[in-house]
Amino acid sequence: MDGWQRVFVLHGRPYSETSLLLDLFTENEGRISVLAKGARSRRSNLKGCLQPFTPLLVRWSGRGAIKTLRDADPISLALPLTGSVLYSGLYINELLSRVLEQGTAYPALFFDYLQCLQVLAASEHTPEYALRRFELALLANLGYGVDYLHCAGSGEPVADMMTYRYREEKGFIASLVVDHYSFTGRELKSLATREFPDSATLKAAKRFTRIALKPYLGGKPLKSRELFRQLVRQKPEQKEN
Repeated sequence: MDGWQRVFVLHGRPYSETSLLLDLFTENEGRISVLAKGARSRRSNLKGCLQPFTPLLVRWSGRGAIKTLRDADPISLALPLTGSVLYSGLYINELLSRVLEQGTAYPALFFDYLQCLQVLAASEHTPEYALRRFELALLANLGYGVDYLHCAGSGEPVADMMTYRYREEKGFIASLVVDHYSFTGRELKSLATREFPDSATLKAAKRFTRIALKPYLGGKPLKSRELFRQLVRQKPEQKEN
């Protein structure tokens, strides 16, 4: 790639004695892997900037599965994620690393990701709102085309007080059964707009995104959730992502 591209580091790990293998989320090419040669050496000017949550301009080369990093410049300082909000940022990074295919462009999702990080960094609201909105945006970008506003059985618009049970690959069907897969019409409308006016709609969004993301994540647990559970055990007032 000859030109510069806006990217974020999702994850990095040591490679050989002085290099880094990085998982990047790029604006125009989606998720890619790059080798940053010598980035861990004492003389490297890249050592401090190749970190998660730092907006970067990057150039790389190569046509294989692993590209070679050529240049990287920070656009600004790292977004200030600390405490429980840091775990929320690690969570969305791990989600992207796990569910996005390499080399598939998601330009709209890139800005959803940036907006989520900015909201988390502002710390004006509980992280739950930003996380649920991002998860729903991720599902939409993955082609998850569920209709929240109509009963999949009758085609009728959902009614606020009616209960609808989610059925994979079909949608929401009116039902008298109330269980983990059941949602009210009001909750479904909040999913459609990605707005959560109260704790009930926010909890419903978390329940639904867990259900919908499970097939993409498989049986392997998320490391960021386990790290957050450890934090919760130390500070019981925190809520899991």
